[in-house]
Amino acid sequence: MSITTTLDGTSARIAWRGDVDFDTVPVLRAAADALPADVADLLWDLNEAPFMDVTGLHFLFAHAQARGRSRRTAVTGLRQQPLRLLLLAVDLDPAAFDRPSLPPESRSAPDSC
Repeated sequence: MSITTTLDGTSARIAWRGDVDFDTVPVLRAAADALPADVADLLWDLNEAPFMDVTGLHFLFAHAQARGRSRRTAVTGLRQQPLRLLLLAVDLDPAAFDRPSLPPESRSAPDSC
């Protein structure tokens, strides 16, 4: 797995190549934890992440609230399988995710993974 962190003022972008799963979450957590305290916006770049499991989903969307941080978190580059997992989670617990903020083309789940 390869991680790239880019800082721009109070915004950060973390991109990596590889899956987002139980085995990789500790490395991703360490990258997020290493960000300066004044980072208010965090963008997770999933362009090179072909697979995500439930551990990865929970991490990406719950990490900002963990440890008392109030970072705005966004995800870009959702491929078909991670997007399908996110949409299934939205269907199961609509209150946990902001479905209207999803791009219009991703508001309906893809037919296949």
